[in-house]
Amino acid sequence: MRTFLAVILLALPAFPADLTKIEIHVVNIAGHPVDQASVIVKFVEGRSKIKFGAKIRQEWDVKTSQEGLVKIPPIPKGKILIQVNAANYQTYGKTIDIQEDEKTVDVTLNPPQKQYSAHDKDKDK
Repeated sequence: MRTFLAVILLALPAFPADLTKIEIHVVNIAGHPVDQASVIVKFVEGRSKIKFGAKIRQEWDVKTSQEGLVKIPPIPKGKILIQVNAANYQTYGKTIDIQEDEKTVDVTLNPPQKQYSAHDKDKDK
């Protein structure tokens, strides 16, 4: 009987059906990878946060590789917030609904906008 249970447990998929693996690819508007960008991934809402009695990590804060890549270990499927911060680029933030077992998210960072000041209007008068 124990051998039968062991075989059944080994036959179960190692990747639970309500988890997803995310790969994020960060590039600039010229298509070049952005390395050392800070990427924050948060599970917002969706499927169960608990699987088989073990709590699943719901937030990751990592840096991109030289290729502009970040690989996030399994996180629950559902709405996921992705924020990307990098020096000399605008901050990127978007909530996406992920239902696939594996998903690649492409992020394009824009250059910073010019500073705006309400005081500059006074100079024109």
